[in-house]
Amino acid sequence: MADGPDRVDLTNCDREPIHLLGAIQPVGVLLALSRDWVVERASANLDKMLGIPSDQAIGAPVADILDGDAVHGLRNRLAILFGEDGVERIFGCTLRQGLPPFDIALHLSGEQIIVEAQPARGQTTDATNMVRSMMARLDQADGFTRFFSEGARLVRALTGYDRVMVYRFAEDGAGEVVAESVRSGIGTFKGLHYPASDIPKQARALYKRNLLRVIADVHAEPVPILPVTDHARQPLDLSLSTLRSVSPIHIEYLKNMGVGASMSISIIVDDKLWGLFACHHYSPHLPSFEQRSVCELFAQLFSMRLESRERKETVEFERRARDIADELLGAVASDERLLNDPGWLGSILTQAIPADGVAVWIDGTAAFWGQTPKPQDFRRIVSALGKLTDGKVVSTDHLASLVPGGESFALDAAGMLAIPISRGGRDFVVLFRQELIRSVRWGGDPHKPVEYGPNGPRLTPRESFAEWKELVQGRAKPFTSSELRVAETLRATLIEVVLRMADAAATQRRQAAERQELLIAELNHRVRNILGVIRGLIRQSKPHDDSIDSFVELVDGRIHALARAHNQITDDHWGPAPIQALVDAEAAAFLADRPDRIVTSGSYVLLNPQAYSTMALVIHELVTNSAKYGSLSDSGTVTIDWRRVDGDDLAIEWRERGGPPVKPPTRRGFGTTIIERSVPYDLGGEATVDYRPDGVIARFRIPARHVGEATHGRQIVARPPHPPRGQPQAAPKQILNGCCALLVEDSLIIALDAEDHLHRLGADGVVTASTVAAGLDACTAAAPHVAILDINLGDRTSYPIADRLAALGIPFLFASGYGEQAQLPEAHAGRTVVQKPYTVENLARALEPLLKE
Repeated sequence: MADGPDRVDLTNCDREPIHLLGAIQPVGVLLALSRDWVVERASANLDKMLGIPSDQAIGAPVADILDGDAVHGLRNRLAILFGEDGVERIFGCTLRQGLPPFDIALHLSGEQIIVEAQPARGQTTDATNMVRSMMARLDQADGFTRFFSEGARLVRALTGYDRVMVYRFAEDGAGEVVAESVRSGIGTFKGLHYPASDIPKQARALYKRNLLRVIADVHAEPVPILPVTDHARQPLDLSLSTLRSVSPIHIEYLKNMGVGASMSISIIVDDKLWGLFACHHYSPHLPSFEQRSVCELFAQLFSMRLESRERKETVEFERRARDIADELLGAVASDERLLNDPGWLGSILTQAIPADGVAVWIDGTAAFWGQTPKPQDFRRIVSALGKLTDGKVVSTDHLASLVPGGESFALDAAGMLAIPISRGGRDFVVLFRQELIRSVRWGGDPHKPVEYGPNGPRLTPRESFAEWKELVQGRAKPFTSSELRVAETLRATLIEVVLRMADAAATQRRQAAERQELLIAELNHRVRNILGVIRGLIRQSKPHDDSIDSFVELVDGRIHALARAHNQITDDHWGPAPIQALVDAEAAAFLADRPDRIVTSGSYVLLNPQAYSTMALVIHELVTNSAKYGSLSDSGTVTIDWRRVDGDDLAIEWRERGGPPVKPPTRRGFGTTIIERSVPYDLGGEATVDYRPDGVIARFRIPARHVGEATHGRQIVARPPHPPRGQPQAAPKQILNGCCALLVEDSLIIALDAEDHLHRLGADGVVTASTVAAGLDACTAAAPHVAILDINLGDRTSYPIADRLAALGIPFLFASGYGEQAQLPEAHAGRTVVQKPYTVENLARALEPLLKE
């Protein structure tokens, strides 16, 4: 509770236990029975209604105070009572001889059976035909406006209230009168808004459990329930009661509105309280229990029809959006440049989700279409989104709540829907809506302070319900839940486009995950193995003249031979490749001084990419193991023979001779697994390894479907193998003499190595940069004659630097570990790409023609 009247508002109502008021309205009577049908509580008007004093009824079996037929009827109804919020009804029931009939409502409250009775009106209604007729009229209404109006008119015609409103809740709990049927001469409430505090949270919760609430006379005195508390000192829970008395605060609220009686019927859509039929009468009024039951049934059917209409509209809206998403996906799949065209993208997206402008943020670059914030303001928005999105769609109708100072650009963009289009949540397509300055009509000032009143420490509701207008600024039209679902669909579509996942079906994704796991395991092994081989090469590479230069030259050549072995697997872009090239590339690093230590024999045979990759791993492991422990570690030799056998399968034999005595391995590592299991598992072939004392013999059989040959009728073209020796060539002439070179490389070690190569090629100066910003500065400050650009610079690319160099007319080339397989943007398609690691030879071959242009 606030310390003074000036700090009080109606949210205090949320704490009032309106279901524990301990009284009922005087239009009926209440009995609370134990499960063995003994009266435990009774309303104080029991004597007036049934002719039995409450104190005599309490503790007596219900059969002693009600007729046997009435008790039998109650027991039967209790037997079919279903659910914790279920209520059963009996119309025209005689409770005691000599008394008029009563209408009964029966429900459970904890362990007690609650019986509520009110005098029957003697009216009978053909409920089935009445509801059928009402629904037939309702179904003829076109559009939501007529649908709501017809619903209000039908309820008023059935109940006779002066005013029946369809009241819809907003997301924040506030409400609006969207339709009305009213007696002439008393004014209209249609279009008025009411704050969330007018219907507190606990009241909205009860409206979901008890679908109809009636107040017969706001001036009536409530009737207490005796005793007030039970043996556990708990009052009776009246959540499901049809006769529950009314909160004094709500009574005063209705009096301030001039209302004499009211009824509310819940409208439940998708298990949420969508709104109410709110009925007002300006004098005491109580429809019969049967009429109220018909109204409750009609409201349930109305809710179902409303839910169906809303879903139909949503389905149609989302269907159109999916069509647009498919159109977007198909267009971008054929021309990826469209994704960088905000005009085209904006025109497509705003067909699905209405907006005034669209901004695109990809790789730190912004593009705009329509009415959007200025670039500097958009960067602030993107920065705020990076902290919020977590890869999810974000929407707001009040950008100033997300970006401090957002009021300054509210005229251009007051609302936003941000769609992340990258897995990391760093790239966005953002739809903006302009400020929607509107006048909201409230049923009384929702911000008006209230004072303490006759309810003691509780509050007095506002007294004035005169229409009060509020000018709402800095906000846009909110994005609907349907539009948010469409945005999620578009997010998935755009991410598919950006990540080139258009053809990735569920099975392919699963297979890709399995391949990735295998690749990671193989990569970990390969890295450790390569590091071990390099260490061995360095330790065993002892030059004859003991000079440092010879040592560097020898080690450098062997390490590059290992790199060429890897390149051989990928050079043919996964086309068929010759097995001879595979053997040459894998063995070159170990045969620099003795090319005759390995002997091959066999015809010119090609392996398809899968078999080539598998055998590359197998041969590499055999060569590595032989270099460590077998004939290549000493003075022995290896012979590799391949030939076509029955069924055109390819038989390969690896045989070592002249090495140290061989012992079978005591531990089966990953390398042994690759040798023995790769061919059977990956290719469906056979593999055997015989660890003979005089040398290892390994035999493999590769199925014919993986094998091809060069024939006279059909020549299979394969790229020629790399030179079989691993030593570097003699340095070419100094083609960079008198030139200044720009080197953009984000790895210091690689940059130092490349810088040394450029100096060897005669460069007078080499300017290095590791970031896009530094590279752009160097383009102007250093005035280079030529440039080498590493494509990938951390989480960015060097393409902005390439654009600057192209504009300045400075020749340049790209560098990448992907080599010629690197994907270049269209603006730089056809540019030379140097394969990493850098060598003097590959730099010279690439730079020489570039400098002659």
